[in-house]
This record gives sequence, C-alpha cells and structure tokens, in this order.
Amino acid sequence: MSDFRKLEEKINVTFQNKDLLRQAFLHRSYLNENPNLGMGHNERLEFLGDAVLELVVTEELYAMFPARPEGELTTLRAALVNSKMLSDVALGISFNEFLLLSRGEAKDVGRARQYILANTFEALTGAIYLDQGYAMAKKFIMGSVMPKLEMVLEKRLYQDPKSLFQEEAQERVGITPTYEVIREWGPDHDKHFVVGIYLGRELVAEGEGPSKQIAQEEAARLGLQVKSWG
Repeated sequence: MSDFRKLEEKINVTFQNKDLLRQAFLHRSYLNENPNLGMGHNERLEFLGDAVLELVVTEELYAMFPARPEGELTTLRAALVNSKMLSDVALGISFNEFLLLSRGEAKDVGRARQYILANTFEALTGAIYLDQGYAMAKKFIMGSVMPKLEMVLEKRLYQDPKSLFQEEAQERVGITPTYEVIREWGPDHDKHFVVGIYLGRELVAEGEGPSKQIAQEEAARLGLQVKSWG
C-alpha cells in the first residue's frame, strides 16, 4: 500500500486512526481483487463527507454573500462541489498516488477516474470529520476547495455551460444553439451518448456522457473553449 504519511503532510492532518485514512482511498473494485483485506470500501465515508462538504461550503457562502438570494448561492455551491472541481482539487493533492483500485479501474484515466477522484475527496472529508472533528474537516475544505471560489466567479463557472453558451451565441452571432445526438450505445441501464452542439449547420463541439443532459453540458463546455467565449 502507498505511504499515506506523505498525504498527511500534504493535507496537514495527522490521523489518529490510520485505517480510516486508508479506507477513504479504498475503491469498491479493489476489494473484489483483495477480499480478505479486513476493511470496507469508501462509500459510507463518501456519503458522510458529502454532507460535511456541503455544510461547510454553504456556511461560508452564506456568510460571504449576505445580499445574494438562495438561488445564486445554490449555483455557486454547485460550481464548487461538482465532480469536475473536486477531481481537480484531488489531482492537486496527488490523490492518484494513493488510490486503491482494481487493475481494470487503474487503467481507466478518463471520465470514470474523475468521478472516483471526486468521490474519494468526499470520503477523505468524511474520514477527517470522524477522526478529527468538524473544525479540522472545515479547515481542510477551507484550504482546498474554497480557494477555487475566485476562479468560479471570474470564469462564471456558476452558470451552467448550456445557459452560458446560449447567452454568448445569441449575443455574438445572433444564433440559438441546437443539440443533436450523434451516437449512442449500450444497454438501457448503461447507455452512453455523444451529442453535438451546433450553431446553424456548424458543428462546434461534441460531448460525451451517460445521459443526453450530461453529454449536452459537456458539448457546451467544450464549445465555449473552442470559441474562446466566457
């Protein structure tokens, strides 16, 4: 197993219960290959950490923006705690060095890894909360997630990509974007979609995802990059 002391140094938290720290990085798939590990996977910790993370971020935004209505605070919070943002934060703390994954999962570094990293961040938050209490969990979140708020505000990441692309397209070229499914595959319980975002007949970008909605959002996000909008 990885030397988790390095991680403790990175996050400035020394765990009393080292098993809790290891469990936060233990993906369900790893247990399938190592069934006698004597430790559960990280999904219960993730469930707990998700709630702690939401509370800390909500508390902070509530205090920082006394004039903003709850709808705007909700979109700001969503931009700070979505899987893309949390996986970026996790990468910045070198989570990949510590993940305990099956050999199959370890090879997949695409969208699936993004979700694993984000879920592991929540699991680690839950582990810190159990081991050290709310104050230390809050300190960890304040040092890792909240510094991203400046970027969220500057790049308007609180606006969902579809709304932002439509706003920019109508303002700049006077066209309302449309979306079309280009490809789809997989059984009903595991569908996969590739959706194109169009300005008139121009295919601007393609997005992939497990639902049409997620694929559309990814296409809009990539479209904003292609056009250098937003």
